[in-house]
Amino acid sequence: MTISDTRLAQIAARFAELEARLASGTLEGEEFVAASRDYAELEPVAKAAGEVALMRGELNSLAALSEPDPDMRALAEEEIARIRSELPEAERLLAVAMLPRDSADARPAMLEIRAGTGGDEAALFAADLFRMYERYAAERGWKVEVISANASDIGGFKEVVANIAGTGVFAKLKFESGVHRVQRVPVTESGGRIHTSAATVAVLPEPSEVDVQIEDKDLKIDIYRASGAGGQHVNTTDSAVRITHLPTGLVVIQQDERSQHKNKAKAMQVLRTRLYDLKRAQAQGAEAEARKAMVGSGDRSERIRTYNFPQGRVTDHRINLTLHRLPEILEGPGLGELIDALIAEDEAKRLASVGE
Repeated sequence: MTISDTRLAQIAARFAELEARLASGTLEGEEFVAASRDYAELEPVAKAAGEVALMRGELNSLAALSEPDPDMRALAEEEIARIRSELPEAERLLAVAMLPRDSADARPAMLEIRAGTGGDEAALFAADLFRMYERYAAERGWKVEVISANASDIGGFKEVVANIAGTGVFAKLKFESGVHRVQRVPVTESGGRIHTSAATVAVLPEPSEVDVQIEDKDLKIDIYRASGAGGQHVNTTDSAVRITHLPTGLVVIQQDERSQHKNKAKAMQVLRTRLYDLKRAQAQGAEAEARKAMVGSGDRSERIRTYNFPQGRVTDHRINLTLHRLPEILEGPGLGELIDALIAEDEAKRLASVGE
C-alpha cells in the first residue's frame, strides 16, 4: 500500500491544525477531550508520515543534484542508495500506523484462566500460565490485581480472574484467548508417563461505566454464605454474592472478600466486562469471521498453543511458530516474542486485505 505525497501533506496539515487548536487554550470540556483524543490517535501516524515525507524529499533533492565533483557525486549516490533501501520499511510502518485500530486496544483487560481437562495437572498448568502473565505484566510495568481465585488442593488454580492495568494491555494480550495445552510428566505421576492437559484463557477489554449501562431492574442479586477454602469467616457470614443479568442470562459469583459490598463491586466489574465483550462480539460480526482466518478467533474452544516440556518447546498453532525456549517463555520475558509475532501476522494480513 503506497501512500501518496498528497496524502502525506493532508496528514501533516491535520496534525498541525490539532496542535494549534490544543495550544490556543480556547477548547474546554468535551471539545478539549475530543481534540486531545484525536491528537493522540493521529500522533504516531503523523510521525511516521513525517519520516516518509522527509526521506522522499531528500531522495528527490539528491536525484536532482548535478554535482561535477566525482567524490561528491559518489557520496550523493551512496546516500541515495541508503535512503532507497530504508524507505520501504518506513512506508510499511506508516501503512501499519494508518490501519484502523481496535477501539479497545488501549484499555486495561480482564484475564480469566480456567483449568480444563486433566484434573490436578490442569490446575497446576493454569497456575503456571497465570504466573507467566504476571511476570510479563511486571516486565512491562503493568499492575495485576486478582479479582477472584479458586485454588486446587495441590497449589494450582481451578479458576483465577485478574485485572491487568497499564498502557496498551488489551492490544498486547488479546491474541492469548483460547485453549492452551501442556504435555509433560505430572508431579503426581509415579510411572513417568507424559500426560496432556489444558487450560482456557480469556482476555477481555475492560469497559468504562459509560460503555455499558446496567439497569438495576435487569439484575437479580443473591446473597449467601460463602463455601470452600478461605479462612474461618467463610462459613460464618453471608458475604458471597451471585449476580444474574436477566436479559442475557450471564451469572457472576464472587466470594473471595469478607465484605459483601466488596464482593458485589468485584462481581459488577466482572459482569460489566463480560457484557462489553458480548456487545463487541455482536458488533464485529463479519469482521470477527475475517479475524478468525488471521490468527484465530480468540474463541476459548480453539486450541491455540502447546507447551511441550520433554522437548522444551512452545508451538503457536495459528502461525506455525515453534520456539525451543519453554522455560524462558513461562518465566515471562520469552512470551514477548510470541505476542509480537502474532501482532505482526495480524498487521500483515490486514495490510494485504487493504491492498486487495
